[in-house]
Order: sequence, then C-alpha cells, then structure tokens
Amino acid sequence: MTIYLVDIEQILHVCPSWPDDPHPYDTRRTVIDVIPGGPCRTPVTIRCGDTTTQIPCGRREPAHRQCGACRIIVTERTITNRHPRIEDAG
Repeated sequence: MTIYLVDIEQILHVCPSWPDDPHPYDTRRTVIDVIPGGPCRTPVTIRCGDTTTQIPCGRREPAHRQCGACRIIVTERTITNRHPRIEDAG
C-alpha cells in the first residue's frame, strides 16, 4: 500500500451570526513523504477494439477491490489551526 504523510494547515473564520463556532475556510495540505507500495499484484486487462493492455488495479477498481500495493493510505502528521486575528496581532 502506498502511504502519503501530510501536514494540514487550516485558516479559521468566525461568522458574525455564529461567533462561538469557528470553522476552516482555507485548508492547505503539504505532502511530506511518500512510501510507495510497489508494482500492482492484480493488474486489470482492458480492451479497446483490437488493442488489449493491462493497467494497475488502482486505476480501475474501487478501493475495496484493489490489491495491497495499489491501495492508498493518507496519514495526517500535524494539523495546525490558524486564526487571522491572532496572526495580525502578533
């Protein structure tokens, strides 16, 4: 399985009508590391006219039917929440 390690930064916003409920309006993800899963173990055969080829199952099959090498896992290393008013004051 391919593992993606990401850092997430969220900029928060407070709506005037709901001052007690800040929510993210801008989310940025940075890919820190990628650990490849290797070659596909169960390639899928596709046909178009007389042409036949095999592609990795990760390009064609839903996640529950993909082989272990094609399956993708995203791991969040850090999640940072920022509020514009706090940043401007500092």
